[in-house]
Amino acid sequence: MPTPCHILVEGNPVIIYASRNGNPNKVLPILKRFIQKFWQERESSGEDRDTPGCLAAQILVRFGYEICEDDFSNLRVGLNYDSDVEYIYWVALDRNVSVWTPEAAYRHNPTLGLEACRHLIEEAC
Repeated sequence: MPTPCHILVEGNPVIIYASRNGNPNKVLPILKRFIQKFWQERESSGEDRDTPGCLAAQILVRFGYEICEDDFSNLRVGLNYDSDVEYIYWVALDRNVSVWTPEAAYRHNPTLGLEACRHLIEEAC
């Protein structure tokens, strides 16, 4: 059964959507490993410009390869929340990832975003 999800990056307005494989048991290990590598690369290069944009782009590209399993038809990026997601992953610039689950208000009006979601997990990367 598909498990759609969103991935959000603090400081960037894009909303990444994957229509399947969005369960925290699958996403968190891959996402945490990716974020650790992202920050290591940023620190070793000394680059700190436009970190939210770089992080969102690299999640879409690099993380997308792992979560999509060579089928990118389920991956997209936009500015609107989708009412069918089961989980929303918030990637903070302090290197933490929070997992949220939509509640009834979100299903009715997804534009409410995280305000209409319940916080499930927060993990340091």
